[in-house]
Amino acid sequence: MGRYVARRLLQMIPVFLGTTLLIFLMVHILPGDPIRAMFGDKGADPAQLASLRKEFGLDQPLYMQYVNYMKDLFQLDFGNTFGGRPVWDEMTAAFPVTIRLTIVALTIELIIGLALGAWAGLKVGKAPDTGVLLFTLVVISVPVFIMGYLARYVFADTLGWVAPNVEDSMDITQLLLPGFVLAMLSMAYVARLTRTTFAENLRADYMRTALAKGLPRRRIVGVHLLRNSLIPVVTFVGTDIGGFIGGAVVTEGIFNVQGVGNLLFRALQQREGSTIVGIVTVFVLIILVINLIVDLLYAVLDPRIRYA
Repeated sequence: MGRYVARRLLQMIPVFLGTTLLIFLMVHILPGDPIRAMFGDKGADPAQLASLRKEFGLDQPLYMQYVNYMKDLFQLDFGNTFGGRPVWDEMTAAFPVTIRLTIVALTIELIIGLALGAWAGLKVGKAPDTGVLLFTLVVISVPVFIMGYLARYVFADTLGWVAPNVEDSMDITQLLLPGFVLAMLSMAYVARLTRTTFAENLRADYMRTALAKGLPRRRIVGVHLLRNSLIPVVTFVGTDIGGFIGGAVVTEGIFNVQGVGNLLFRALQQREGSTIVGIVTVFVLIILVINLIVDLLYAVLDPRIRYA
């Protein structure tokens, strides 16, 4: 196990370098001058523009900008925003908010998705199965921003059950509605995936053996069936963490959640390359670590899997 983890950690190094290089190039080769855009329609003194480009390192060749960025990155220096505030301070203020929102969304996704999928999988071909498939199909078909505005209109503006905007991100109850919207699409996929794996595993030989031994139905479903059906779900959830990033940009904008999604959207509008690359770099590290944890969970869920 230790050798496997060490090998995976070594594999992360070229992936991390390649990803950061790709994102850095994509941000910095976009047309337009972000320094000139800071002044809007107002004219700017050429000397002042040159001074700002030198301050942010934009006067150097692109490869030198990347080299300097990586040097600073290993010292946890993500640079400064155009407003002069360290990017690290911006991220440390925004990341805890998005992490709390992600935990709420992930909890809703797993509880509702697994419950609906298990119910449909045990009732294949019957009314509950048809109802779950239709419901999840509708959820998958509706874009996230429409789902968000619809949920806000119904539950906040019409029924008044929740506040339309998140004013205190430390209050989990205020994150329930945006978390629910963020989780809806993934919850539908989890439900359909769980339903399929339940239906397949019900026909497996080990299930027939468990039934022949006379084991209680609760143990058969809760231990044997559920445990073996969780492997593809765990794989999906691990890769879906990255999907929460894109959804967070929309969801946080709708409900005014001051998290990473909002910060990333503002940085894209202002072409703040250091902020964009810094946020994406942290997300790359998080996704790489989560994928490693998912691979290690396979051995926990299925005793037949061993890592040499």
